[in-house]
Amino acid sequence: MIGFSGRLRSSLVIGGQGIRARKLRTFLSMISLFMGVLAVVAVQAGSVIANRAVLEDVELQQGRDGTRQVYLSPEGRTVPVALEVLRGRTDAVAVTTTRAIIGEPGVKPVNEGGGPVDEPAYGPAMTCDATGCRPLDDGNADVPPGQAVELELVGLTGDIRAFRPFRPTGGRWLDFTGDPSLSPGLVLNEHAARAFTRHRVPAEMRLDGATHNPTPRFVGVVDDGGYRPTAYVRADELLNWLPVSGLGDPRRGAGLQVLISPAGAEVEHTLRARLLASGTREEAISATTVQTLERMSTQLSLMRWIFLGLAALVLLIGVAGILNVGLATVGERVEEFALRRAVGTPRLLLAGIVLAETLLTGLLTAALAIGAAALALRVAGTLFGSRFPALAEVGFPWQAGVAGVIAGLVAGVLGGLVPALRAARIPIATVMRA
Repeated sequence: MIGFSGRLRSSLVIGGQGIRARKLRTFLSMISLFMGVLAVVAVQAGSVIANRAVLEDVELQQGRDGTRQVYLSPEGRTVPVALEVLRGRTDAVAVTTTRAIIGEPGVKPVNEGGGPVDEPAYGPAMTCDATGCRPLDDGNADVPPGQAVELELVGLTGDIRAFRPFRPTGGRWLDFTGDPSLSPGLVLNEHAARAFTRHRVPAEMRLDGATHNPTPRFVGVVDDGGYRPTAYVRADELLNWLPVSGLGDPRRGAGLQVLISPAGAEVEHTLRARLLASGTREEAISATTVQTLERMSTQLSLMRWIFLGLAALVLLIGVAGILNVGLATVGERVEEFALRRAVGTPRLLLAGIVLAETLLTGLLTAALAIGAAALALRVAGTLFGSRFPALAEVGFPWQAGVAGVIAGLVAGVLGGLVPALRAARIPIATVMRA
């Protein structure tokens, strides 16, 4: 073991001296290998970032992987029981959906139906059931158009960002610690913020089922990945103006949705037991688990392997360059290797010297490629982070660094194996040429 360790150290030292003595050839070898290693690093980093981007977009809509989604039909005492069970909890949050129109009273909104204001009109809201779809009677049929914006109003019993990681773009998020305000604080998504930037409307909010119209406050803006104007509000602030039955309108959503963390199995059992005891039907409770990674892993892996295959072809070109330079170098050093054999240097050590040079060249190239990729990722995040959130404040994936080191080592072994074998087979008699 000690002898082997000494030979390894000698190979590395003599290999390093050979690299220093032949700087130009080492530089040419690194150039031919750089693009191949950089391709492997870029593909691995791109696949990791793409995975994150895909998962983040899905998480914005559905929730983090492993989140339990419980859907409740708002019948009987379902809503008040659910709100009581979930009050003050951080491992579960109830989500209600209703409609709000903010602007002039008694007018039809500029985006009737709740669609984006910069897209063609959606038309009146529709409701569908077993008998078909028909316009929803929302009280706007006979009113004149005016300066008002319709949006989807989402009531929350707690911080939903633990399950759906919204990206803040301005202001602040909802504060659930204090008492509910009589002036509901709204956090808008980007579509809603764009609508209120384009249309300066009076701050009066009409809610379906409310006897009076509250005056809302806009406290922040988030990117929720949605496609229509939406605002988020504390559910208890809505209850200052709406009856409990006004929360979770099944005509405009899934009724009442409860998001539960993977560690919150006890909450789900308690909630189900309380609901059944209050008279809620078993079939009115449905639950699913978010399994985005499992569902999309096959597609993401297939894409990654395809691009890794292309990167491997580029890497092979670099290996061929190292092989050519290595063979030429061994040809020029025949007398040196024969002399080393004559003074007792083992064949294994001669092969190790040549292989150490190519391995060190591969590692140096990998370090340069990893550094270039990390720098390029930082520059891309600075320049394009505002347009592509997946690049904003993203760190260099450690998987890409590991892939680059492995690619450099593999290239060094493949490119140096044949020259190392040729150096080990040089006969001692060749020293007589000198």
